[in-house]
Amino acid sequence: MRLRLEETPVIDNLRKYPVGTVEKLRGLLTAGAEARPDPRRKNFYDVENGSEMFYIHIAPSGKVLLLAKWPRQRAEAHAAGTAFAAQPYLTCSG
Repeated sequence: MRLRLEETPVIDNLRKYPVGTVEKLRGLLTAGAEARPDPRRKNFYDVENGSEMFYIHIAPSGKVLLLAKWPRQRAEAHAAGTAFAAQPYLTCSG
């Protein structure tokens, strides 16, 4: 699915990642990024960015919590054989 936020998101950087990492995520969410919803947690997503994955939560207020970031290679090994489900374009407004 594509995840795109209509407004520039406020991102809480809970693990103190570099500012460039947060800006990269903000750009992805503003432009639209491939994302996979967490099937066990509402409003939690894995967001793809080339060689990186981000794990985020979008709060009801629209605030984004950056919970984790890791190299995509690890994510692909974990999700081997799992394809993104065909889902409509998701747009969130805050």
